[in-house]
Amino acid sequence: MNNNHLQNSIAVSVLLMTALFTLPLAAIAPFRPAPEPPEAPITTPAQDPNEAPPPAPFVSGTLDKDIPLRVLDNGAVREMDLGTYLVGVVRAEMPASFPLEALKAQATAARTYTLYKLISGGSHGDTAHICTDSTCCQAYIDEDRARANWGEDANAYEEKIRQAVLQTDGQAILYNGAPILAVFHSSSAGLTRAAGQVWQNDLPYLQAVESPEPNDRIPNYYSRADFTPADFRTRFLASHPEANLSGSPTQWLTNPTTDSAGSVLTVTVGGVTIRGTQLRTILGLRSACFTWEATEKTISFYVTGYGHGVGMSQYGAKQMADSGADFREILTHYYTGVTVGAVPAYGGPPAAYFS
Repeated sequence: MNNNHLQNSIAVSVLLMTALFTLPLAAIAPFRPAPEPPEAPITTPAQDPNEAPPPAPFVSGTLDKDIPLRVLDNGAVREMDLGTYLVGVVRAEMPASFPLEALKAQATAARTYTLYKLISGGSHGDTAHICTDSTCCQAYIDEDRARANWGEDANAYEEKIRQAVLQTDGQAILYNGAPILAVFHSSSAGLTRAAGQVWQNDLPYLQAVESPEPNDRIPNYYSRADFTPADFRTRFLASHPEANLSGSPTQWLTNPTTDSAGSVLTVTVGGVTIRGTQLRTILGLRSACFTWEATEKTISFYVTGYGHGVGMSQYGAKQMADSGADFREILTHYYTGVTVGAVPAYGGPPAAYFS
């Protein structure tokens, strides 16, 4: 009995000691803060693995970046370097689907035209060096607008145009060591025109040369424009009120003369002799390479090519590039007696050009 009593006492003591240590823990445990839930992972929209990211902002080459420009754009003057300006010009002036060597020829022609404007003083006085109006200087388009036009090809096209400018950094078309008036046009009638056939002054490097025009692949290479006699009379008299456009419309246009390219040099309209380029402007024809057919009800013009026809043909440049020519071969073909390189003694134009 005594042993049993002792064992029971020991058991009760153990239970009491266990309760002494476990009850405080039971009282405290309910007040422990609940653990923080794990943070939700940050997710970003999935990118199409087949779609390349847009290129970083353009950085001009060593020579082009050191030439600052003031560009008149829709009434506002924008400041940028020459390379940045040229990328915008090439976007606007030549289809980005053209071969790289054709785009390099375009970039070099546009750079040369810009340098010529800088040296000669341009048309905008102290306001700007050049503008974005294609009827005055060169066309220009920002990247966002170009991308909207290009659609799914935007990244590839933008990269190709940037390479055309970068790979020709500082290169210009030179005659006797000076940048030329590097004009260009979309397509000719198989032969370009000399400057003197279109404008008042002839230039030795702007002469007529053969142009390989892929006419079956040029949009609207052949075009037609129809006018009623009343519409024709209104348009022409607005520019030449002295003309006599009475009688039969079949007798209004007479005595055309043409150049070696087939473009109209002069034509007599209602007794007034004018240049074919003037009539092209008055009527909005695609080029001055035209013939016509007149009846009592309609005067129809049949036009070949697009543009003034002087200097580099862009579609001709494409055809030459497709045939393996590089940009220097293209430029020395279209501009007579020139070389292609950096402006001598400077590596680029002098700072005096920008004063």
